[in-house]
Amino acid sequence: MKLKLLTITMIVATFCACNTGKKAEQQTGKTETEITIEMQSEKDIIEEATIATNEEIQTMEEELTKEEPQQVAKLKTSTEPVFDIVTSLGTIRIKLYNETPKHRDNFVKLATEGYYDGVLFHRVIKDFMIQTGDPDSKNATPDARLGMGGPDYKIDAEILSQFKHKKGAIAAARQGDQINPERKSSGSQFYIVHNQNGTPHLDGQYTVFGETLKGLDVVDKIANSETAPGDRPLKDIKIEKIVRVE
Repeated sequence: MKLKLLTITMIVATFCACNTGKKAEQQTGKTETEITIEMQSEKDIIEEATIATNEEIQTMEEELTKEEPQQVAKLKTSTEPVFDIVTSLGTIRIKLYNETPKHRDNFVKLATEGYYDGVLFHRVIKDFMIQTGDPDSKNATPDARLGMGGPDYKIDAEILSQFKHKKGAIAAARQGDQINPERKSSGSQFYIVHNQNGTPHLDGQYTVFGETLKGLDVVDKIANSETAPGDRPLKDIKIEKIVRVE
């Protein structure tokens, strides 16, 4: 489209230059009235060409306007969402996999709504994982039993063999096979793998839907915190907010 616009502009410019040269050559021997009429005629032709050019530009702008939403939609689909989990001990940056769309979209929705703001890391086991996402943990008393809260739905399993429980992997918590044979995920609770060698015994059992990009040192800090019986940190560690970066 840019090439087409450039071509039209060049044609108009060439037309003007050629006619200006001819006018200069032909002015000798002509009356002022004749010259004025010729110049007015040329002006009319140029204005007509300009009108045509403006119509072409408008048409191209309309075509671009139609294409832009499609291009934006394609970009959003191809880009993996990136979030900063801002905790009381630092920030963990994660990305979500497009191959697990149900878990991706659910996390995006909850994070955008502020659902996770103020929840605790209620289950922390060094060299294993750190778990969070229970809404009942917000302002929970030290003796509160946590780990059962969440929205009134579960997410269908999206267990894919290419996604392993490596250190920093983001995976969905769920109830055991005895009462959850379909391995459906919790609507909000998730965990981050802490073990340096991963936790391969969980591969194929839980949905891994993202990974840590930055902030593994923060994961280490949380995992190394002192805990009470039941694996809850003695000093509350909370998610202050989750912010979308990309």
